Amino acid sequence: MSGKFGKLILYLVLIAAACTFLYPFVWMLAGTLKPEAEIMTFSPLGSRYSLDSYKLMISKIPIFRSLFNSLLVSIISTVCVLFLCSMTGFALARLKFKGRSAIFAVILFTMVLPFQLTLIPLYVLMVKLGWVDTYAALIVPYTMSPFAILLFRQFFMAIPEELIDAARIDGLSDMGILFRLFWPLSKPALITVGIVHFMGIWNEALWPLIVVRKEEIMTMPQMVTLFAVSGQAEAQIGLQLAAAAVMILPIIIVYLFLQRYFIESMATSGLKG
Repeated sequence: MSGKFGKLILYLVLIAAACTFLYPFVWMLAGTLKPEAEIMTFSPLGSRYSLDSYKLMISKIPIFRSLFNSLLVSIISTVCVLFLCSMTGFALARLKFKGRSAIFAVILFTMVLPFQLTLIPLYVLMVKLGWVDTYAALIVPYTMSPFAILLFRQFFMAIPEELIDAARIDGLSDMGILFRLFWPLSKPALITVGIVHFMGIWNEALWPLIVVRKEEIMTMPQMVTLFAVSGQAEAQIGLQLAAAAVMILPIIIVYLFLQRYFIESMATSGLKG
């Protein structure tokens, strides 16, 4: 009996915690549908619901164009990270060359540096290359990730050396070993890196605000930020909430479909070695 009572208490605590985390999102979504005068009430319930905030928001900013830009930048950047960082991790884990340890130490050091510290040098580089107000400025700086390199390296080091020796006997090159042997065995690491990097790029607002001024290539976080602070929303909370809801909706959809794989990958891709 005491065991059942303990489980009941545990479930009640978990339900309360879930409600605590979910309530702000429910309140935000309800606020996009309620009349402006009722948004700031604690209850998500309203006297009536409508899509007026969404219609007005769409008429004021090119939200669908910025949605396309964010998808384009996030997908291309994530694909590049999966390929380039897995190649780097493979080299650091399985290839022997001079300076390997020093290179890995430098990569680890870059992980402790705040991104804001490199903003000015990186912006100067974008200006020198003529990439300001282009997709290249949004994509290229995010085609490598120290976290992804570390995760791939540690995961690859856990793969038995016997499999590599057998692959070399079969005539596979280093690239063949990586993409035909390591990749199928590294789905947890690939999924983890893919989801984390995609979400990180999707939510990035500071860097696009610095390098992009053309409205037609602005990303969703940048567009929503400017919409909220530039006066276009006319201090209407419903409009700002509607823009934020459209921005987070793709992330919620991705997570709902991939949450099982994400949890499994995080549980099985520990940093070993």
